[in-house]
Amino acid sequence: MSELLRFSTAGSVDDGKSTLIGRLLFDSKTLFEDQLAAVERSSRRLGLAETNLALLTDGLRAEREQGITIDVAYRYFATPRRKFIIADTPGHLQYTRNMVTGASTADAALILVDARKGLVEQSRRHAFLATLLRIPHLVVCVNKMDLVEWSEARFEEIKAEVEAFATRLEVHDLAFIPMSALKGDNVVDRSAGMPWYGGATLLHHLEELYIASDRNLVDCRFPVQYVIRPRSDEHHDYRGHAGQIAGGVWKPGDSVVVLPSGWETTVAAIDGPRGPVDEAFPTMSVVVRLSDDLDVSRGDLLARPNNQPTVTQDVEATVCWMADKPLMPGAKYVLKHTTRSVRALVREIRYRLDVNTLHRDEAAGTLSLNDIGRVVLRTTAPVMVDPYRRNRLTGSFILIDEVTSNTVGAGMVLEAS
Repeated sequence: MSELLRFSTAGSVDDGKSTLIGRLLFDSKTLFEDQLAAVERSSRRLGLAETNLALLTDGLRAEREQGITIDVAYRYFATPRRKFIIADTPGHLQYTRNMVTGASTADAALILVDARKGLVEQSRRHAFLATLLRIPHLVVCVNKMDLVEWSEARFEEIKAEVEAFATRLEVHDLAFIPMSALKGDNVVDRSAGMPWYGGATLLHHLEELYIASDRNLVDCRFPVQYVIRPRSDEHHDYRGHAGQIAGGVWKPGDSVVVLPSGWETTVAAIDGPRGPVDEAFPTMSVVVRLSDDLDVSRGDLLARPNNQPTVTQDVEATVCWMADKPLMPGAKYVLKHTTRSVRALVREIRYRLDVNTLHRDEAAGTLSLNDIGRVVLRTTAPVMVDPYRRNRLTGSFILIDEVTSNTVGAGMVLEAS
């Protein structure tokens, strides 16, 4: 079975993100004829001489008319080597929340840079957000090289500029590819105009990207989503706990602790979609059967007795605010963490972060729409958390408005006490 890679695109407005995705889909021959025909019709209706591949991802009418990306557009395609899910995220400052949403589950981020403009403010913002979200692999796509006459000197200049900025960030894997999304150079096929570039094309780089080690295979975490008890004559003794592996490698016979109760037992068996399995790892969805008939329900978490997450009611986190109504100390929300939902009180806003300068505004008393800041929360019941830098699944949560049920914030755990 081929491996799945999730990646997001980011960059300044009109850097060519949607065109790049359209080129990837077109040149990798993963478009249906009716999709291509619809884009050709839309291009003619807009009075364009050539087919605008960006229209493949710009799905909203407002986006098509303005020629920009507003919502997060998801696209799926596959090659013989790998399956891909693309999140095309918006470049405007006022859509920071959309960018965070699209990149939150990504294995890699493509940061587009216009070869004429170099690293601009929005490119810096998105590079910072990508590292804040702990996306393991960053690919800097220096686009529109055809407009700078395929200049190697210009590419090296931009590369040095990005590397200098990256020293202020936590970047684990950084790659650079010169390209022209409009012409198709170095996207799927190699460029004849840049013989000086000896690296891989974008598609080849994404196909070969090693992501298995990005999963946390050390800390065993299993949030229980659903308890399965068929109660039929054939399965009257069956009791299983369904969910998605959030960390570690799980095997029958392993010792486990049920949190927050603290009861200990062992794994009797693990069932996958096609029957029992010898081991399970992130991000498999399985049913774990325990040796003892313990009171385990949705929202509980299984871990190893000697390797447990922090069970706490006090959480300090980086929060991206997504609502028009500002986040203020004293406000109450529903905090949803893995499969557990509890009520939470905002105790303090430590600072608001300027994503352009990385300056911390400690005088800020609120977080407005698209703001990012450090927040202290107190929950009404214990949550089982890890630092986000260690586990993106057990280190993240969302805040929900109790009245409207709208998601108003996304959080990444920094500390728990």
